[in-house]
Amino acid sequence: MSNKKEESQDKQQGNQINIELSEEIAEGVYANLAMIAHSNSEFVIDFIRLMPGVPKAKVKSRVVVTPEHAKRLFAALQDNINKYEQTFGPIKNVDDSPKFPMNFGGAVGEA
Repeated sequence: MSNKKEESQDKQQGNQINIELSEEIAEGVYANLAMIAHSNSEFVIDFIRLMPGVPKAKVKSRVVVTPEHAKRLFAALQDNINKYEQTFGPIKNVDDSPKFPMNFGGAVGEA
């Protein structure tokens, strides 16, 4: 027979997620452009490295998420930007981003 304290600890442990981060992934990938496309069931975010004077840009990482996860990502990013700006001041908007005539078969956005 288990007591209430043990049951509570078991429930808490059941809600925990063990996240593994390999050294390779922990290093991160630099990207200075993001292209976003979506369908009715998923959002596709391509992180791209665009180098000055080089006509070809490479997708360095692609992340596919559900619409629900995309909305949570948007909210989390917005919250983190607000916290960043409270600490370091406003982030400048730079309007010199490249314009691409690319369409991945759905609505496209740039970041």
